[in-house]
Amino acid sequence: MTPPPPPSTPAGPNAAAPGGKTSGRAGDRALRAAARHSAVRTGAVGACAVAAALTALVEPAVLGHALDLLLRRDPAGGAWTLVCAAVISAEVLLDALTTRLTGQVNGRSTAWLRRRGLTALLRASPHHAARHSPGDLTARLTAHATEAGTGPAAAAAGVASLLPPLGGLVALFLIDTWTALAFLAGLPVLFWLLRSFARDSGSSVTRYQEVQLGMAARLVEALAGARTIAAAGTVGRERARVLRDLPELDAQGRRMWRVYGGTTARTSALMPLLLYVVLAVGGLRLVAGALGVGELLAAVRYAGLAAGIGAVTGRVAAVVRARAAAGRTAAVFDLPELRCGVGELSADGPGRLELDGVRVVREGRIVLDGIDLVVPGGATLAVVGRSGAGKSLLAAVAGRLTDPDRGRVLLDGVPLEELSVAALRREVGHAFDRPALVGKSVADAIAFGRGPAPTREEVRAAARAAGAEPFVLRLPDGYDTALADAPLSGGEVQRLGLARAFLRAGRLLVLDDATSSLDTLTAREVERALARCVGGGTRIVVAHRVSAAARADLVVWLEDGRIRAAGVHADLWRDPAYRAVFAVEPGPGRQEGPRRESAAAHGSGPAAGAVAGPGAGGLS
Repeated sequence: MTPPPPPSTPAGPNAAAPGGKTSGRAGDRALRAAARHSAVRTGAVGACAVAAALTALVEPAVLGHALDLLLRRDPAGGAWTLVCAAVISAEVLLDALTTRLTGQVNGRSTAWLRRRGLTALLRASPHHAARHSPGDLTARLTAHATEAGTGPAAAAAGVASLLPPLGGLVALFLIDTWTALAFLAGLPVLFWLLRSFARDSGSSVTRYQEVQLGMAARLVEALAGARTIAAAGTVGRERARVLRDLPELDAQGRRMWRVYGGTTARTSALMPLLLYVVLAVGGLRLVAGALGVGELLAAVRYAGLAAGIGAVTGRVAAVVRARAAAGRTAAVFDLPELRCGVGELSADGPGRLELDGVRVVREGRIVLDGIDLVVPGGATLAVVGRSGAGKSLLAAVAGRLTDPDRGRVLLDGVPLEELSVAALRREVGHAFDRPALVGKSVADAIAFGRGPAPTREEVRAAARAAGAEPFVLRLPDGYDTALADAPLSGGEVQRLGLARAFLRAGRLLVLDDATSSLDTLTAREVERALARCVGGGTRIVVAHRVSAAARADLVVWLEDGRIRAAGVHADLWRDPAYRAVFAVEPGPGRQEGPRRESAAAHGSGPAAGAVAGPGAGGLS
């Protein structure tokens, strides 16, 4: 029997698989689907395994008959010797072919599970995908998918592995009833061992994985916050937190190996005893003249095949591990999909955005409610409010990164859910506070997602608009510098994200706190560039700076998920509570205080002329 490798997988906070029947059923469905994906090869594994098993069943009879012929000096003995050689060769070749096909099925099944999980992840709304941490998703789509991918071939070969022991037992009865009965005397103990192994190994493997993944989750958290931990001087406490379940992991690991090792030891001791009993009874029957030498040889070989039912333990263990891993991988499959239609927008639409009765509920709590809003085409809307007011969620709903639980969002009169994926992502661009850069080089990161591929001058124009070109040109190879070799600060990463958004700007551009890491001067330059250099579509800006609100055509002031007020910035500024939003929440990365910036934005300071006043007819 091959010992099961202990699971070793990094994971995130949500790594513990859902237990019980629901997870098991999801895993079974995933394994069946993976088997259908490689149905031909999986069937070939089963067929080759069955053929190898049948060949193994034929071999003892052929060997026994050939031996009897040779002992009698029968001329046919030579021919039967060749038959024996052919049967043995066929068995070896079939076993080798089964092994080769098993590797192919495992690889294809693993690849299918990963693609299926990744597709479900990318099609889901970001807030649904956030149910699992990055470490958790990595574990589910790598180590768990690999383990689960062995399931279809293991199940197919496992069924075939039953044929030699069952066939060997039948053959024993056909050769000599007394020999077969002697073997049967030990089978109840063997079946009890296998049954207890299947039960105990399933629970021990599952619990081992849960404890291990919980530790890995805390390790991922600690690594992500390594600087904070070092600055706080809490290294020892974090080490204790990460390793707090180590005693239970040790206990579960020992239990898992005790179950397997105990079963292996008992079956290893039982099998030789059964064979010795068969050999003893067969010898007595040989002396009595009831069996020939060849028949005794065949009986002993068939007893060995029948005793091979202990090897089924390894097959059962493989299927148990694959089923448990498939349940964890399949959890990603069930993420709710952000479904899209097949519609397109008219070619000449201005980008008019409408939110009609929008409500969003998260974990039973209403986060946005009663949002009725119309943004004229080509206008800039600033969304302001205190932390937790729902600003980023409103931006996500407007750009359809998530769907409202009630109400609808329309772009140029077309509900966003009716648009095709291509139309939606072509016409709606996003920039975030912490953008992820994808691509081999800096230029690739800016051009990512743009189709058709932009020219080099278009990439440079977008970088200039985002204030990124000066630091890009200082990189070793400029725009061709590999991302891995580009030492970028948080603000520089944010500017590259803005450049990417500017390059993709269609009729709606959503900037979700996308200038939070920029100094005030650079942020103002980006705001001006939005008017001068970026296409004339509609813009939604989640704003923390007074200057951003002052430059907008319309401001929506959110409070507790509702619109408290909407209008132009100059009118709203008369409300002390509105001014307090900026005084309390300047946002990260500021290099001058919010009150000083406010004074400049409203003409009461020396820099007043640098910022266009509100109500001046849009960005200028």
